[in-house]
Formats: sequence, C-alpha cells, structure tokens
Amino acid sequence: MLVICGRNKRRSRTAEFIYKNDSRINIRSAGLSPQSNHKVNEKDLQWSDIILVMENEHQKKLKSLFRNFGFPKIVTLQIPDDYEYMDEELIEILTKKIEEIIQLI
Repeated sequence: MLVICGRNKRRSRTAEFIYKNDSRINIRSAGLSPQSNHKVNEKDLQWSDIILVMENEHQKKLKSLFRNFGFPKIVTLQIPDDYEYMDEELIEILTKKIEEIIQLI
C-alpha cells in the first residue's frame, strides 16, 4: 500500500507510521511536491498494489507526473490538509478509512 499526500510531512507519514508494524499490509508513504520528505517515484508505484491519495487533486497530479504508467487501483481518501503529523483526529480518520480498505483486499 502506497499512501500519497502533497509533501509527505503529515497525512501520508502518519498513515505509514500507524501501519508500519501491521502484519496484514506493507506500507510506504510519499509526497508529490519537490519539497516532500520522500517524493513519489516510479519504483514506489511499481512496488504498490494499491495507492491511497488524500485528495482528488493528488490523483490528478500523480497521473500527470507519470502519464505512461499503468497504475494499480487508486483510492481517494478525501482527507483535507487540516491536520498536523500524528494528530489524534487524523489517526482516527486514517484508521477508519484504511481498515475499510484492508477488509476489501
């Protein structure tokens, strides 16, 4: 599972942290901005079976950056950039949404 947000500083990093030791999935996080802690690359995309993005714009930008890539399933979580890294409410939202996805895979 590859989780992507704008700069890989808050939302996607939080998701990776809370699921990094979960034996049900392998998870990585990345960002779309050049200022990202880890900018998404083709190797990340090839590694993933499913991609989670936070906003519709992230999916559009991802597809624009990697026009010729055959993407796995992409799911938009609809989580705005209103939270800090490891914010309790963000953890609750991410956990609820990711658990629903894990049940489907």
